[in-house]
Amino acid sequence: MSGSDQGAGRTARPKRADARRNKEALLDAAAAVFVASGVEAPIRDIAAEAGVGTATIYRHFPTRADLIVAVYRHQVEALAEAGPTLLASGADPYAALAQWIDLFVDFVVTKQGLASVLQSDDPCFDPLHSYFLERLVPVCAELLDAAAASGQIDPGMDPYALMRGVGGLCAGAGKNPRYDARRLVGILVSGLRSRP
Repeated sequence: MSGSDQGAGRTARPKRADARRNKEALLDAAAAVFVASGVEAPIRDIAAEAGVGTATIYRHFPTRADLIVAVYRHQVEALAEAGPTLLASGADPYAALAQWIDLFVDFVVTKQGLASVLQSDDPCFDPLHSYFLERLVPVCAELLDAAAASGQIDPGMDPYALMRGVGGLCAGAGKNPRYDARRLVGILVSGLRSRP
């Protein structure tokens, strides 16, 4: 390989990293618009939130379904990666669990914005629930196990049951502005603490 070929390879790598960051920013913008306006929000609103043209969105995601699936997967991956990062950050295991559950609440709120589409007859959405379970239940289990091993919570809490409980508390809000799901979830998580 010539020196110019190697130079071309070196310059391509940052572009890929930039493209990945741009795509992640676009997915974050789409998630914010979906929460605020629903999944049927105009693509131009998502483009404006992301600071890109609509053509950029269509280049990455030719259909709305492609965009919805990508937003969902992006958020699941961010949440899956956050668990081990929080445990490794030096925070005590219970604090890591509480922080992760707080991030999970954010995810559930976005997921509720996607709920009508995720429950549609479109087969492209079918694998998403099992993907969610495969990626997030083990992370929640790891956080619960670490908190139990430290003596901060009692052992034996089922991660799936906890996640369903958080989801149920978040779903209870409906359109009631006085309903504070995050506060209720905080009470649930504080109830996990071991009692002397």
